[in-house]
Amino acid sequence: MSVVRRIALAFAGTAGAAAAAALVMAPAAGAQSMSTAPFVSHLHKISTIASTVPKNGDVNPYGVAVVSHSQGKLYRGDVLISNFNNSANLQGTGTTIVEVSPHGKVTQFAGISAAGLPGACPGGIGLTTALNVLPGGWVVVGSLPTTDGSSATASAGCLLVLDSHGKVRETISGYGINGPWDMTAWSNGHVADLFVSNVLNGTKAANGKVTHRGTVLRLVLKLRHHHLPKLVDVTKIGSGFGEKTDPDALVVGPTGLGLDSHGTLFVADSVGNRVAAIPGAPWRGTSAGTGFTVSHGGALNTPLGLTVAPNGDVLTVNGGDGKLIEISPGGTQVAIRMLDKSGSPAGAGALFGLAVAPHHAGLYYVDDAVNTLRLLHS
Repeated sequence: MSVVRRIALAFAGTAGAAAAAALVMAPAAGAQSMSTAPFVSHLHKISTIASTVPKNGDVNPYGVAVVSHSQGKLYRGDVLISNFNNSANLQGTGTTIVEVSPHGKVTQFAGISAAGLPGACPGGIGLTTALNVLPGGWVVVGSLPTTDGSSATASAGCLLVLDSHGKVRETISGYGINGPWDMTAWSNGHVADLFVSNVLNGTKAANGKVTHRGTVLRLVLKLRHHHLPKLVDVTKIGSGFGEKTDPDALVVGPTGLGLDSHGTLFVADSVGNRVAAIPGAPWRGTSAGTGFTVSHGGALNTPLGLTVAPNGDVLTVNGGDGKLIEISPGGTQVAIRMLDKSGSPAGAGALFGLAVAPHHAGLYYVDDAVNTLRLLHS
């Protein structure tokens, strides 16, 4: 653990140190979940909550994040959704975050202009699946921008930090951030860890061939109440993931990330068609490479979005066929749900961000094929 990392944890006080110790002493990754029933075992219905298209016509919803506390324009239980495409359906040009209530009321939380940014974001704005809400109402979203929707014009981008009123207050670029594609977060006391997958390291130069340079970074932020979060440490905890440009998906690489209660970070390794795991993600000081394989093949078909269910199982959605796969910590694929049947092949490229609904009432997910937020429920 780096000196800066130790200092960051110290900011959390006694509570933060206790939480870190609890994580270190937790059962090893790969231990079976306490629950024997799959999380989705009783979830068979799909309801459309709302369209995700704002007034400017942005499409291709990617990131999903549930608001846990009301503050500013953020209302508890609402869902934030980031759009990757503009009204012309050009990838890497979406600039809006919409907020959807559980009852389907849609408002625009943020409309972001590259010209009005308070700091650097190489290439501009193209909001990705990397979307989280931190304590204090700070919203962090990734940008992997293009100028014309093609991978040839893709740029490194950045992370954008917005306040609870939807205003960009700072940007985080450099530090290995290069095409931030997805993100998950863990916070305790005055410290938040952001885990970010990156998909542009050498990808454009490979001209469509697979290159194994995808990374996962851990960014440690000091939370300071009404003041901007302060970046205090960056560590590369994953590396060597396959990535490539793709005319339909722009980029294919390590996508969904989910952290369990033992400190294991699960990664949807899209190119490897597997779910990988990086142990000790909140405190490790070196890269785990591509981690170890939790599950490979089977019903997996280019896994993209990913989250961890309340019972400790991994939930991931396929980019190849519109299916949700639930995987136990031991690697068994325990349940499958078809979430999208549109297109040919059915459901291809339709699913990205997902999040467990409050009170474990179901699973929110975006359906890119029809630009909607949907709920899988009982």
